[in-house]
Amino acid sequence: MKNKNIFYRSGITIVVSLLFFVNATGQVANLRKGVWRAVLSLNDTTELPFNFQIEGSTFEIINGDERISVDEITFLANDSVTIKMPFFDSEFRIKMIGDSVMVGNWINHARKTKNTIPFSAIQNDTRRFLHTETNQTERSERYKVTFEPGTQDQYFSVGLFNSESGKTKGTFTTETGDYRYLEGFSSNRNFMLSCFDGSHAFLFTATKRNDSLINGHFYSGISGHENWAAVKDETFQLRNPDSLTYLKPGYSKIDFSFKNLEGKKISLSDLKYKNQVVIIQLMGTWCPNCVDETKFLSEFQSRYSDKGLKAIALAFERTDDFDKAVQLVSRLKNRFKADYDFLITEKTGAAQASEALPMLNAVMAFPTTIYIDKQGIVRKIYTGFYGPATGDAHIKFNEETTRFVEKLLAE
Repeated sequence: MKNKNIFYRSGITIVVSLLFFVNATGQVANLRKGVWRAVLSLNDTTELPFNFQIEGSTFEIINGDERISVDEITFLANDSVTIKMPFFDSEFRIKMIGDSVMVGNWINHARKTKNTIPFSAIQNDTRRFLHTETNQTERSERYKVTFEPGTQDQYFSVGLFNSESGKTKGTFTTETGDYRYLEGFSSNRNFMLSCFDGSHAFLFTATKRNDSLINGHFYSGISGHENWAAVKDETFQLRNPDSLTYLKPGYSKIDFSFKNLEGKKISLSDLKYKNQVVIIQLMGTWCPNCVDETKFLSEFQSRYSDKGLKAIALAFERTDDFDKAVQLVSRLKNRFKADYDFLITEKTGAAQASEALPMLNAVMAFPTTIYIDKQGIVRKIYTGFYGPATGDAHIKFNEETTRFVEKLLAE
Protein backbone atom coordinates (compact mmCIF):
# COMPACT_ATOMS: atom_id res chain seq x y z
CA MET A 1 0.00 0.00 0.00
CA LYS A 2 0.85 3.70 0.11
CA ASN A 3 4.32 3.66 1.61
CA LYS A 4 4.67 7.15 3.07
CA ASN A 5 1.65 6.60 5.31
CA ILE A 6 2.82 3.11 6.39
CA PHE A 7 -0.79 1.97 6.32
CA TYR A 8 -1.06 -1.49 4.78
CA ARG A 9 -4.64 -2.59 4.35
CA SER A 10 -6.30 -5.70 5.58
CA GLY A 11 -9.41 -6.98 7.36
CA ILE A 12 -9.71 -10.66 8.11
CA THR A 13 -11.45 -13.37 10.02
CA ILE A 14 -9.24 -15.49 12.21
CA VAL A 15 -10.02 -19.03 13.26
CA VAL A 16 -8.44 -20.31 16.48
CA SER A 17 -8.83 -24.04 16.87
CA LEU A 18 -7.97 -24.67 20.55
CA LEU A 19 -10.73 -23.42 22.83
CA PHE A 20 -9.61 -24.02 26.37
CA PHE A 21 -7.37 -22.40 28.93
CA VAL A 22 -5.48 -24.07 31.75
CA ASN A 23 -6.16 -22.42 35.09
CA ALA A 24 -3.89 -22.26 38.13
CA THR A 25 -5.07 -25.62 39.44
CA GLY A 26 -4.39 -27.37 36.14
CA GLN A 27 -8.07 -27.68 35.30
CA VAL A 28 -9.38 -26.90 31.83
CA ALA A 29 -11.70 -23.88 31.74
CA ASN A 30 -13.99 -23.95 28.72
CA LEU A 31 -14.76 -20.65 27.07
CA ARG A 32 -18.41 -19.71 26.90
CA LYS A 33 -19.83 -20.32 23.44
CA GLY A 34 -21.45 -17.61 21.33
CA VAL A 35 -20.62 -14.11 20.17
CA TRP A 36 -18.08 -11.96 21.98
CA ARG A 37 -17.46 -8.22 21.60
CA ALA A 38 -13.77 -7.30 21.58
CA VAL A 39 -12.24 -3.84 21.88
CA LEU A 40 -8.79 -2.42 21.20
CA SER A 41 -8.38 0.82 23.17
CA LEU A 42 -6.56 3.23 20.83
CA ASN A 43 -6.66 6.11 23.33
CA ASP A 44 -8.74 7.33 26.27
CA THR A 45 -11.75 8.14 24.07
CA THR A 46 -11.39 5.98 20.94
CA GLU A 47 -12.15 2.26 20.80
CA LEU A 48 -11.76 -0.06 17.84
CA PRO A 49 -14.35 -2.85 18.12
CA PHE A 50 -14.63 -6.23 16.45
CA ASN A 51 -16.56 -9.44 17.12
CA PHE A 52 -15.53 -13.03 17.42
CA GLN A 53 -17.61 -16.13 17.80
CA ILE A 54 -16.90 -19.40 19.60
CA GLU A 55 -18.75 -22.41 18.28
CA GLY A 56 -17.71 -26.05 18.49
CA SER A 57 -13.96 -26.22 17.98
CA THR A 58 -13.45 -22.84 16.33
CA PHE A 59 -12.71 -19.31 17.49
CA GLU A 60 -13.58 -16.81 14.75
CA ILE A 61 -12.63 -13.14 14.71
CA ILE A 62 -15.02 -11.61 12.20
CA ASN A 63 -14.17 -8.86 9.71
CA GLY A 64 -16.18 -9.38 6.56
CA ASP A 65 -16.17 -12.77 4.90
CA GLU A 66 -12.61 -14.14 5.17
CA ARG A 67 -11.39 -16.91 7.49
CA ILE A 68 -7.76 -17.45 8.54
CA SER A 69 -6.73 -20.27 10.89
CA VAL A 70 -4.62 -19.56 13.97
CA ASP A 71 -2.91 -22.54 15.56
CA GLU A 72 0.08 -21.08 17.45
CA ILE A 73 -1.31 -20.99 21.00
CA THR A 74 0.61 -21.29 24.27
CA PHE A 75 -1.26 -22.04 27.51
CA LEU A 76 0.17 -20.68 30.75
CA ALA A 77 -0.70 -20.85 34.43
CA ASN A 78 -3.11 -18.44 36.15
CA ASP A 79 -5.71 -18.51 33.36
CA SER A 80 -3.29 -16.89 30.88
CA VAL A 81 -2.71 -17.62 27.21
CA THR A 82 -0.61 -16.32 24.33
CA ILE A 83 -2.14 -16.41 20.84
CA LYS A 84 0.28 -15.70 18.00
CA MET A 85 -1.27 -14.37 14.81
CA PRO A 86 -0.65 -16.19 11.51
CA PHE A 87 1.53 -14.55 8.85
CA PHE A 88 2.20 -11.46 10.94
CA ASP A 89 4.67 -10.97 13.81
CA SER A 90 2.10 -10.11 16.48
CA GLU A 91 0.31 -11.79 19.38
CA PHE A 92 -2.34 -11.46 22.07
CA ARG A 93 -1.34 -11.90 25.71
CA ILE A 94 -4.60 -12.53 27.53
CA LYS A 95 -5.89 -13.34 31.00
CA MET A 96 -9.30 -14.94 31.51
CA ILE A 97 -11.65 -13.61 34.19
CA GLY A 98 -14.14 -16.40 34.65
CA ASP A 99 -15.46 -17.85 31.41
CA SER A 100 -16.91 -14.70 29.86
CA VAL A 101 -14.31 -11.91 30.14
CA MET A 102 -10.86 -11.50 28.60
CA VAL A 103 -8.32 -8.74 29.30
CA GLY A 104 -4.80 -8.20 28.06
CA ASN A 105 -2.82 -6.65 25.23
CA TRP A 106 -2.26 -7.02 21.53
CA ILE A 107 1.45 -6.64 20.76
CA ASN A 108 2.69 -5.94 17.23
CA HIS A 109 6.36 -6.98 17.23
CA ALA A 110 6.85 -5.62 13.70
CA ARG A 111 6.76 -2.11 15.20
CA LYS A 112 9.65 -0.87 17.31
CA THR A 113 7.58 1.74 19.19
CA LYS A 114 3.93 2.17 20.15
CA ASN A 115 3.39 -1.51 19.48
CA THR A 116 1.11 -2.49 22.41
CA ILE A 117 -2.65 -1.86 22.50
CA PRO A 118 -4.91 -2.76 25.46
CA PHE A 119 -7.48 -5.45 24.64
CA SER A 120 -10.67 -6.60 26.32
CA ALA A 121 -13.62 -8.82 25.37
CA ILE A 122 -16.95 -9.76 26.88
CA GLN A 123 -19.23 -12.63 25.94
CA ASN A 124 -22.87 -12.37 24.81
CA ASP A 125 -22.69 -8.98 23.08
CA THR A 126 -23.44 -9.28 19.37
CA ARG A 127 -22.88 -5.61 18.60
CA ARG A 128 -19.77 -4.34 16.86
CA PHE A 129 -20.33 -0.64 17.48
CA LEU A 130 -22.34 0.58 20.47
CA HIS A 131 -25.00 2.49 18.58
CA THR A 132 -28.77 2.51 18.28
CA GLU A 133 -28.89 3.42 14.60
CA THR A 134 -29.36 0.85 11.87
CA ASN A 135 -28.91 0.88 8.12
CA GLN A 136 -32.18 2.16 6.71
CA THR A 137 -32.16 0.35 3.37
CA GLU A 138 -30.19 -2.21 1.40
CA ARG A 139 -27.89 -0.25 -0.88
CA SER A 140 -24.55 -0.10 -2.65
CA GLU A 141 -22.55 3.12 -2.54
CA ARG A 142 -19.46 4.29 -4.43
CA TYR A 143 -17.49 7.32 -3.25
CA LYS A 144 -14.60 9.45 -4.39
CA VAL A 145 -12.52 9.68 -1.20
CA THR A 146 -9.86 12.27 -0.35
CA PHE A 147 -7.45 11.50 2.46
CA GLU A 148 -5.66 14.42 4.15
CA PRO A 149 -7.64 16.91 2.02
CA GLY A 150 -5.99 20.27 1.34
CA THR A 151 -2.52 19.18 2.47
CA GLN A 152 0.65 18.23 0.60
CA ASP A 153 -0.02 14.60 1.63
CA GLN A 154 -3.44 14.52 -0.05
CA TYR A 155 -4.26 11.35 -1.97
CA PHE A 156 -7.37 9.76 -3.44
CA SER A 157 -9.28 6.54 -3.04
CA VAL A 158 -12.48 4.88 -4.19
CA GLY A 159 -14.81 3.76 -1.39
CA LEU A 160 -17.01 0.75 -2.16
CA PHE A 161 -19.67 -0.14 0.43
CA ASN A 162 -22.68 -2.46 0.59
CA SER A 163 -25.34 -2.24 3.30
CA GLU A 164 -27.59 -5.19 4.05
CA SER A 165 -29.33 -6.69 7.11
CA GLY A 166 -28.22 -3.84 9.37
CA LYS A 167 -24.52 -4.18 8.47
CA THR A 168 -22.23 -2.34 6.10
CA LYS A 169 -19.22 -4.03 4.52
CA GLY A 170 -16.73 -2.66 2.06
CA THR A 171 -13.27 -1.30 1.47
CA PHE A 172 -11.22 1.64 0.25
CA THR A 173 -9.17 1.08 -2.91
CA THR A 174 -6.17 3.30 -3.60
CA GLU A 175 -3.57 3.46 -6.35
CA THR A 176 -1.38 1.16 -4.28
CA GLY A 177 -3.87 -1.48 -3.12
CA ASP A 178 -6.85 -1.78 -0.79
CA TYR A 179 -7.79 -1.76 2.89
CA ARG A 180 -9.30 -5.26 2.57
CA TYR A 181 -12.41 -6.28 4.53
CA LEU A 182 -14.07 -3.59 6.67
CA GLU A 183 -17.30 -3.99 8.61
CA GLY A 184 -19.65 -1.73 10.58
CA PHE A 185 -22.69 0.41 9.83
CA SER A 186 -23.76 3.31 7.64
CA SER A 187 -26.94 5.08 8.77
CA ASN A 188 -28.51 8.31 7.57
CA ARG A 189 -26.31 10.19 10.05
CA ASN A 190 -23.14 8.25 10.80
CA PHE A 191 -20.57 6.00 9.14
CA MET A 192 -18.37 3.63 11.15
CA LEU A 193 -16.23 0.73 9.91
CA SER A 194 -13.41 -1.23 11.53
CA CYS A 195 -11.18 -4.25 11.06
CA PHE A 196 -8.41 -6.16 12.81
CA ASP A 197 -6.09 -8.39 10.83
CA GLY A 198 -3.25 -9.45 13.11
CA SER A 199 -0.98 -6.82 11.59
CA HIS A 200 -2.98 -3.61 11.68
CA ALA A 201 -6.02 -2.23 13.45
CA PHE A 202 -8.16 0.18 11.41
CA LEU A 203 -11.08 2.41 12.40
CA PHE A 204 -12.96 4.74 10.02
CA THR A 205 -15.58 7.21 11.25
CA ALA A 206 -17.46 10.00 9.46
CA THR A 207 -20.68 12.01 9.47
CA LYS A 208 -23.24 11.50 6.71
CA ARG A 209 -24.58 14.61 4.95
CA ASN A 210 -26.74 13.94 1.88
CA ASP A 211 -24.39 12.36 -0.69
CA SER A 212 -21.23 13.19 1.24
CA LEU A 213 -19.19 11.85 4.14
CA ILE A 214 -17.63 14.67 6.16
CA ASN A 215 -15.46 15.04 9.28
CA GLY A 216 -13.86 11.68 8.51
CA HIS A 217 -11.21 10.17 10.79
CA PHE A 218 -9.01 7.18 9.98
CA TYR A 219 -7.13 5.59 12.89
CA SER A 220 -4.38 3.05 12.29
CA GLY A 221 -3.46 1.53 15.64
CA ILE A 222 -2.41 3.98 18.34
CA SER A 223 0.02 6.00 16.22
CA GLY A 224 -1.68 6.67 12.89
CA HIS A 225 -4.39 9.21 12.17
CA GLU A 226 -5.62 10.83 8.95
CA ASN A 227 -8.55 13.10 8.10
CA TRP A 228 -10.74 12.23 5.13
CA ALA A 229 -13.89 13.19 3.26
CA ALA A 230 -15.91 11.61 0.46
CA VAL A 231 -18.63 12.33 -2.06
CA LYS A 232 -20.72 9.83 -4.03
CA ASP A 233 -19.25 9.41 -7.53
CA GLU A 234 -19.93 6.56 -9.96
CA THR A 235 -17.32 7.66 -12.53
CA PHE A 236 -14.16 8.66 -10.64
CA GLN A 237 -11.15 6.48 -11.52
CA LEU A 238 -7.69 6.18 -10.02
CA ARG A 239 -4.54 6.22 -12.13
CA ASN A 240 -3.59 2.97 -13.86
CA PRO A 241 -1.45 0.79 -11.52
CA ASP A 242 0.67 -0.15 -14.57
CA SER A 243 1.87 3.47 -14.95
CA LEU A 244 3.30 4.32 -11.50
CA THR A 245 6.57 2.37 -11.38
CA TYR A 246 8.61 1.91 -14.54
CA LEU A 247 12.12 1.25 -15.87
CA LYS A 248 14.42 4.24 -16.17
CA PRO A 249 15.40 5.29 -19.71
CA GLY A 250 18.02 2.99 -21.17
CA TYR A 251 16.89 -0.11 -19.27
CA SER A 252 14.82 -3.03 -20.58
CA LYS A 253 15.85 -5.68 -18.04
CA ILE A 254 16.48 -6.03 -14.33
CA ASP A 255 18.76 -8.27 -12.31
CA PHE A 256 19.55 -8.91 -8.66
CA SER A 257 21.26 -11.41 -6.39
CA PHE A 258 19.93 -12.23 -2.90
CA LYS A 259 20.00 -15.22 -0.58
CA ASN A 260 17.12 -17.69 -0.48
CA LEU A 261 15.77 -19.16 2.77
CA GLU A 262 18.65 -21.67 2.84
CA GLY A 263 21.28 -18.94 2.44
CA LYS A 264 22.10 -19.68 -1.23
CA LYS A 265 22.54 -16.74 -3.60
CA ILE A 266 19.83 -16.65 -6.28
CA SER A 267 19.86 -14.40 -9.33
CA LEU A 268 17.37 -13.71 -12.09
CA SER A 269 20.15 -14.69 -14.51
CA ASP A 270 20.31 -18.24 -13.09
CA LEU A 271 19.70 -21.09 -15.53
CA LYS A 272 16.35 -22.07 -13.93
CA TYR A 273 14.85 -18.76 -15.09
CA LYS A 274 16.25 -18.87 -18.63
CA ASN A 275 13.51 -18.92 -21.31
CA GLN A 276 10.83 -18.70 -18.62
CA VAL A 277 8.10 -16.15 -18.00
CA VAL A 278 8.96 -14.69 -14.58
CA ILE A 279 6.81 -12.80 -12.07
CA ILE A 280 8.83 -10.89 -9.46
CA GLN A 281 6.97 -9.97 -6.27
CA LEU A 282 8.32 -7.15 -4.07
CA MET A 283 6.74 -7.92 -0.72
CA GLY A 284 6.97 -8.10 3.07
CA THR A 285 5.27 -10.42 5.56
CA TRP A 286 4.04 -7.37 7.52
CA CYS A 287 1.92 -6.26 4.53
CA PRO A 288 -1.63 -7.73 4.34
CA ASN A 289 -1.94 -6.92 0.62
CA CYS A 290 1.29 -8.91 0.13
CA VAL A 291 -0.29 -11.83 1.98
CA ASP A 292 -3.27 -11.63 -0.39
CA GLU A 293 -0.94 -11.58 -3.39
CA THR A 294 1.14 -14.48 -2.06
CA LYS A 295 -1.99 -16.62 -1.91
CA PHE A 296 -2.88 -15.53 -5.46
CA LEU A 297 0.64 -16.15 -6.83
CA SER A 298 0.93 -19.51 -5.11
CA GLU A 299 -2.18 -20.73 -6.91
CA PHE A 300 -1.18 -18.99 -10.16
CA GLN A 301 2.31 -20.52 -10.14
CA SER A 302 0.86 -23.96 -9.50
CA ARG A 303 -1.54 -23.59 -12.42
CA TYR A 304 1.07 -22.48 -14.98
CA SER A 305 4.41 -23.86 -13.74
CA ASP A 306 4.44 -26.72 -16.24
CA LYS A 307 3.89 -24.19 -19.05
CA GLY A 308 7.01 -22.17 -18.20
CA LEU A 309 5.99 -19.74 -15.44
CA LYS A 310 8.29 -18.98 -12.50
CA ALA A 311 7.65 -16.61 -9.60
CA ILE A 312 10.23 -15.04 -7.27
CA ALA A 313 9.50 -13.08 -4.09
CA LEU A 314 11.92 -10.42 -2.89
CA ALA A 315 11.21 -9.95 0.82
CA PHE A 316 11.74 -6.50 2.33
CA GLU A 317 11.13 -7.22 6.00
CA ARG A 318 11.04 -4.76 8.88
CA THR A 319 14.27 -6.28 10.13
CA ASP A 320 17.69 -6.57 8.53
CA ASP A 321 18.44 -9.65 10.65
CA PHE A 322 18.71 -12.49 8.12
CA ASP A 323 17.68 -15.30 10.50
CA LYS A 324 14.67 -13.37 11.82
CA ALA A 325 13.57 -12.55 8.28
CA VAL A 326 13.89 -16.22 7.27
CA GLN A 327 11.65 -17.20 10.19
CA LEU A 328 8.94 -14.70 9.23
CA VAL A 329 9.03 -15.46 5.49
CA SER A 330 9.08 -19.22 6.06
CA ARG A 331 5.84 -18.99 8.06
CA LEU A 332 4.11 -17.25 5.17
CA LYS A 333 5.56 -19.53 2.50
CA ASN A 334 4.54 -22.64 4.41
CA ARG A 335 1.03 -21.38 5.17
CA PHE A 336 0.24 -21.09 1.47
CA LYS A 337 2.50 -23.94 0.32
CA ALA A 338 4.02 -21.41 -2.06
CA ASP A 339 6.28 -23.39 -4.41
CA TYR A 340 8.56 -20.59 -5.57
CA ASP A 341 11.76 -18.87 -4.39
CA PHE A 342 11.56 -16.36 -1.56
CA LEU A 343 14.71 -14.24 -1.32
CA ILE A 344 15.77 -12.26 1.74
CA THR A 345 17.00 -8.82 0.65
CA GLU A 346 18.16 -7.77 4.16
CA LYS A 347 16.75 -4.36 3.28
CA THR A 348 13.73 -2.54 4.68
CA GLY A 349 11.22 -0.07 3.28
CA ALA A 350 10.49 1.37 -0.15
CA ALA A 351 13.56 3.64 -0.19
CA GLN A 352 15.93 0.70 0.23
CA ALA A 353 13.87 -1.34 -2.26
CA SER A 354 14.45 1.43 -4.80
CA GLU A 355 18.18 1.31 -4.03
CA ALA A 356 18.23 -2.48 -4.43
CA LEU A 357 16.64 -2.16 -7.89
CA PRO A 358 18.23 1.04 -9.26
CA MET A 359 16.84 0.46 -12.76
CA LEU A 360 13.35 1.37 -11.44
CA ASN A 361 12.20 4.99 -11.13
CA ALA A 362 10.91 4.24 -7.60
CA VAL A 363 9.21 1.56 -5.55
CA MET A 364 6.03 3.28 -4.37
CA ALA A 365 4.32 0.47 -2.47
CA PHE A 366 4.29 -3.13 -1.40
CA PRO A 367 3.48 -5.27 -3.18
CA THR A 368 4.91 -4.23 -6.53
CA THR A 369 4.89 -6.92 -9.21
CA ILE A 370 7.18 -7.13 -12.26
CA TYR A 371 6.29 -9.29 -15.28
CA ILE A 372 9.18 -10.50 -17.47
CA ASP A 373 8.97 -12.34 -20.77
CA LYS A 374 11.04 -15.33 -21.97
CA GLN A 375 13.75 -13.03 -23.35
CA GLY A 376 14.17 -11.36 -19.97
CA ILE A 377 12.45 -8.14 -21.05
CA VAL A 378 10.28 -6.33 -18.51
CA ARG A 379 6.80 -6.15 -20.02
CA LYS A 380 4.76 -4.71 -17.15
CA ILE A 381 5.19 -3.35 -13.60
CA TYR A 382 2.06 -3.34 -11.44
CA THR A 383 1.89 -1.26 -8.24
CA GLY A 384 -0.22 -2.63 -5.38
CA PHE A 385 -2.72 -5.47 -5.43
CA TYR A 386 -6.51 -5.45 -5.57
CA GLY A 387 -7.47 -8.23 -3.17
CA PRO A 388 -10.73 -10.15 -2.82
CA ALA A 389 -12.34 -7.44 -0.67
CA THR A 390 -12.49 -5.20 -3.75
CA GLY A 391 -15.03 -7.49 -5.43
CA ASP A 392 -15.31 -6.67 -9.13
CA ALA A 393 -11.88 -4.99 -9.15
CA HIS A 394 -10.29 -8.24 -7.93
CA ILE A 395 -12.16 -10.28 -10.52
CA LYS A 396 -11.04 -7.87 -13.25
CA PHE A 397 -7.43 -8.02 -12.03
CA ASN A 398 -7.51 -11.83 -12.04
CA GLU A 399 -8.94 -11.97 -15.56
CA GLU A 400 -6.52 -9.39 -16.99
CA THR A 401 -3.49 -11.00 -15.33
CA THR A 402 -4.48 -14.42 -16.63
CA ARG A 403 -4.84 -13.13 -20.19
CA PHE A 404 -1.53 -11.24 -20.02
CA VAL A 405 0.51 -14.14 -18.61
CA GLU A 406 -1.02 -16.61 -21.04
CA LYS A 407 -0.02 -14.25 -23.87
CA LEU A 408 3.58 -14.17 -22.59
CA LEU A 409 3.66 -17.94 -22.26
CA ALA A 410 2.45 -18.35 -25.84
CA GLU A 411 5.16 -16.11 -27.34
